[in-house]
Amino acid sequence: MLKQILADMYIDPELLAELSEEQKQILFFKMREEQVRRWKEREEKNEHNDKSQKSHKPKTASQKIVHWKFGKDQEVWVWVMGEHSSDKPYNVICDEIISERARKQAEKEAEERRKLQEEELSKLSEVMTLYTPGETVETWKQNVENKKTAKEVATTMDQKLINEENQNTSIVLKTKEKEIEKLEERTQEIYMNWKEAQEVKQKLEKEDTEWQETLRKSKAADERRRSMAKQARDDYKRLSMQAIARGSVAERAKNFGGEMKRPPLPPKPKAASTVNSDCGISRRQGIRRVNSSCTRENIIKWFQAEQLPLRAGWDRSGTGIAQWFHGIISRLESEELLRNKTSGSFLLRVSEKIQGYVLSYRSEDGYMHFLIDASGTSYSFLGVDQLQHATLADLVEYHKAEPITSLGKELLLHPCGQRENSCDYSDLIE
Repeated sequence: MLKQILADMYIDPELLAELSEEQKQILFFKMREEQVRRWKEREEKNEHNDKSQKSHKPKTASQKIVHWKFGKDQEVWVWVMGEHSSDKPYNVICDEIISERARKQAEKEAEERRKLQEEELSKLSEVMTLYTPGETVETWKQNVENKKTAKEVATTMDQKLINEENQNTSIVLKTKEKEIEKLEERTQEIYMNWKEAQEVKQKLEKEDTEWQETLRKSKAADERRRSMAKQARDDYKRLSMQAIARGSVAERAKNFGGEMKRPPLPPKPKAASTVNSDCGISRRQGIRRVNSSCTRENIIKWFQAEQLPLRAGWDRSGTGIAQWFHGIISRLESEELLRNKTSGSFLLRVSEKIQGYVLSYRSEDGYMHFLIDASGTSYSFLGVDQLQHATLADLVEYHKAEPITSLGKELLLHPCGQRENSCDYSDLIE
């Protein structure tokens, strides 16, 4: 069943609802592994095709190539500002850049003022040009006074321009000083943030080392537990297969047929092993695809033809139907039977959707339902490396002392019987 699901990469939602959380996790993990395996095969195939295409592709003559500059150590040469002894500090470089920009700005403004002054003086000289020699003495004196006045005006303007230039230069310097102070504060803040980040990084690295050590110990402990559990499963499986080989199942079927006064049924046909052409995985003998759309009549026929001769649902002594066995009832009906029961109560019912069984369990947190695989000659919970049991009674008896899942809480303590004056498996045993 599991291998068929992995081959199709699909599981019916109704069948998925019957699985427990642990069984769902195992199923999804196996499906993910199958996806990764198929993806790797496809990537290798594409890479092989690309290589074959490139080998036949002619090379072009003009191709751009980048050559790296190598140092004395034959490594790519890299220069990081501030690492060399002759490199200036960052704040000194910033001060020099700001000072150079201020100097160029002051020279540019002085040049503009000088050109403006020359234009004004040229206009004034044109106005104050001397007249011809025929001028009178008064006119000459007047011209001399005008020249003196023009010279004083020019001197005054020069002084005014110089004062303005000095004021502007002082303002620019103050502004640059403020910018430098802000830049230094920002640099100090960045440095402090970097220092805090380094401290946090060192702390995290230290904690990560401790966590890695704890994780390593935990993995080692899990590996030991898995090894012990695997050995126990192998031992139990070996003993179960030996019991089946001795003919315990056939003997019980024979006795049951005598008590019910029915002719013995022919042996169960063995399904031929098939090979999935998609992934190349052989299916286990006896496992067949489960049809989630089985009708109630089909399930009754399956139970009477295959499970009734094996005394499925009988107690271990074989004297009668076990208290915990129920017929074809739904999930809601099983929860209704377990509603007023204590934690640890359980029942085993015939599934209404597939040819198999479901163990319904009452826990402290609610209800749990575990799907039981009955497609082979033994019974086991659906999953990977599950223990095989010869009968349903052996499965129930084993899990009275051993938990169903790795959490270690699902012990079958209190069987849940039938309702008063009712029997829900009467249509199965006629």
